[in-house]
Amino acid sequence: MTILVFAEQRDGQFRKAAYEALAAAGKLAAASGAKVEAAVAGAGVEGIAASLGRYGAQTAHVIDAEPFRLYTPDGYAKALAALIQETKPGLVLAAATSMGKDLMPRVAARCKRPVAPDCTAIEIAGDRIKVSRPMYAGKVTAALESAGDPPHFVTLRPNVFAAGQPKEGASAEVRRFDAGVPAEACRARTRSVEKAQGVTLDVSEADIVVSGGRGLKDPENFRLIRDLAEALGGAVGASRAVVDAGWIEHQHQVGQTGKTVSPTLYVACGISGAIQHLAGMSSSKWIVAVNKDADAPIFKVADYGVVGDLFEVVPALIEEVKKMRAR
Repeated sequence: MTILVFAEQRDGQFRKAAYEALAAAGKLAAASGAKVEAAVAGAGVEGIAASLGRYGAQTAHVIDAEPFRLYTPDGYAKALAALIQETKPGLVLAAATSMGKDLMPRVAARCKRPVAPDCTAIEIAGDRIKVSRPMYAGKVTAALESAGDPPHFVTLRPNVFAAGQPKEGASAEVRRFDAGVPAEACRARTRSVEKAQGVTLDVSEADIVVSGGRGLKDPENFRLIRDLAEALGGAVGASRAVVDAGWIEHQHQVGQTGKTVSPTLYVACGISGAIQHLAGMSSSKWIVAVNKDADAPIFKVADYGVVGDLFEVVPALIEEVKKMRAR
């Protein structure tokens, strides 16, 4: 079997989630004897494709053309589907990022196959693919098994599968693939991408996330969340309530209608823990909650909880973190 990993890149740099998907593919290959290949799409990306060999890819198929400089849903879907039809992999993996969630169902549909999205566990058992994924806002974990002919499509939740250590000196064989998708074939084209000012770390990729909720009482108090996130070297998250109130931009929202995060450390300050929020962060490795309500639902999923006034607790945490960093 061949495992094909869609390695997502932005501005000529592979995203962390791409390395995580390659690491997951490598473990599957080691257990089953499969071969790992990668697919890279963009413009001017042929030069970076060989580096995927350091993360386990034996071959890197490069779709390198001007129409693919920026992500276009139908263009990328047509190109990747054409590559799959030619290479005939048994399993296609991608990270469940914003792009992966949008792209993979389109590609799977073109291949007339289903897709298992946002999975947190995967294994190859004979000719079947077995996966696990959270459902119903994280209330249950579904165990799914592939059926029918390959290829099977799976997207993996970011920050769940650890990225492997790069193997120095390894290089993937680069194979350029002409997808035959001219610019006019892309019905919708992205002209430019404007990055939000002051945002340096995406919550969906961060290893540490500090989130604030309605308990902050006022948008001005969000500085406490930003200061703690900066001290810890993490990203700033938020609950839906404060995003809806206009305290912070939607890109920071964690939850069922926001972003799903799986950091090593998640710090929830003034967040009660509604099921919609828990759906977006309950898979975090370590959860710390700060809330003055001892009965807040957030404490049911927290590994560590502080029952207290966040306006006293958070400044103390910031001070202690800064002291530790200064040592």
